[in-house]
Amino acid sequence: MKAFTNANARDLTHAVTLIRQGRDNHNTVAIVGGGSDWLGMMKDRLVTPDVVVHLKTAKGLDQVKQAKEGVTIGGQITLDALSAHPVIRKQYAVLAEAAEGVATPQIRNVATLAGNINQRPWCWYYRNGFKCLKNGGSTCYSVTGENEFHAIFGGGPSYIVHPSDTAPALVALDATFRIVGADGERRVPAAEFFTLPTVDPARENVLKDGEILAEIVLPAPSAAARSTYHKILDREAWTHAVVSAAVVLDFNNDVVRTAHVVLGGVAPIPWRLPEVEKMLTGERLTTELAAKAAEASVAGARPLAKNGYKVPLTRNMVRRTLEGFVRTA
Repeated sequence: MKAFTNANARDLTHAVTLIRQGRDNHNTVAIVGGGSDWLGMMKDRLVTPDVVVHLKTAKGLDQVKQAKEGVTIGGQITLDALSAHPVIRKQYAVLAEAAEGVATPQIRNVATLAGNINQRPWCWYYRNGFKCLKNGGSTCYSVTGENEFHAIFGGGPSYIVHPSDTAPALVALDATFRIVGADGERRVPAAEFFTLPTVDPARENVLKDGEILAEIVLPAPSAAARSTYHKILDREAWTHAVVSAAVVLDFNNDVVRTAHVVLGGVAPIPWRLPEVEKMLTGERLTTELAAKAAEASVAGARPLAKNGYKVPLTRNMVRRTLEGFVRTA
């Protein structure tokens, strides 16, 4: 591991100052929360920062604050605290379930929400130092190589899948991200935060260098809204979703008033299914409709040589997830 300087931020303003000072001194700067992902990448020399700015020491970035307009969640809240928070569990079950399913209890105790959203891809080639599109190169080796866990939607020129469990849930909840940097702050809808490789194959989101994902804002839910997160793993612990589904439905009696259906593990971004959402909206949810929606959920899928199994897996995941609402509608 390359030698680096630690810088502990006292608060958000101080963090921005430390980042600016590091860059003014021509240092490369890493912004770290829980550090569970960054530490591994630094050990493997995938990233070699001169300065590491720690956000866990900053005050007030790990709180859940409730208001009439909804809930604000600090980016530095741990996934364990997020999953156990009574407001999140009661009003935003899809997010609590997504956070609860990340990795292992030990990792959830240190990993943060912002870190989970912003983690880098877990593609075998990238993590093993290949000069791929994500690592300063010009090739996605997965196209003709190992692509068992890669994208079936939205791929090209890179075929990574976004590894975050909480990201699909936040897109399904219509969250807004508060981003802070040296040039001030801005708010970006979660659905616009993540970017396809066609925009920039080296990046996964719209964060600029030196910017911090400070807070996540969730709108107040309808009293009749229900949500859930399901994922399929290739083994019991630590792994990321092979396929996942975040579903938020708002009911008027037994009729779906609005629907948000977002997939994980199948695309370089959380993959929203607008046609499925239209199919559900205004209809009484039945097992038959769930089956039709499941068929529509894989329209346009373009699997690679070794990941065609994800197509029926996705179809069945969507069907079973929607059928869960039929039993409780």
